[in-house]
Amino acid sequence: MRLKKAELRYHLTTQHYAQLAAWRRALRTFLRFSERAAAEVGLGAQQYQAMLVVRGWTEARPLTIGDLAGQLYVKHNTAVSLVDRLVEQGLVTRAISSADRRKVELALTPRGRTILARLAALHRRELQRLGPVFKRFFAELSL
Repeated sequence: MRLKKAELRYHLTTQHYAQLAAWRRALRTFLRFSERAAAEVGLGAQQYQAMLVVRGWTEARPLTIGDLAGQLYVKHNTAVSLVDRLVEQGLVTRAISSADRRKVELALTPRGRTILARLAALHRRELQRLGPVFKRFFAELSL
C-alpha cells in the first residue's frame, strides 16, 4: 500500500497503525472485562473506579469528594451522585471534615473493602493475562 503525504510526514507505516489498533483492542478488552466484573457484584464501572481511588489514596490528608472528582475526571456534582450511590449500597462512608467543614471526607466500609479486594484480585489476574500484549506493544513502540 502506498503511503500518503500525512503518513510520510509523521513517519507512519501500516505496522504502526496495526500496533495502535492492537493496543486499542487490548485496552478495550480489559475495560470490557472490568465493566462485566463490576456488574457481577452490582457496581457500575465508575463506582468500581471510585472505590479504587478511595482505597488507593496515598496523600497525607483524607480524600474529599473534590479529590475524587479530579481523580475520575468528572464534575463535582457527578462525583457527589456517585458517592451517594456507594453510600446507599453500604460501600463508602462520608463525614464532614474536621479541618474544613465545607469538605466531605470519604472512606470505604468493611463491606466496601471486601468487595473491592475481590474485584481488585480479579483485575490483577486479568492484567497479568494481558500483560504480554501490553509489554509487546511498548517494546515495539520503542523500536
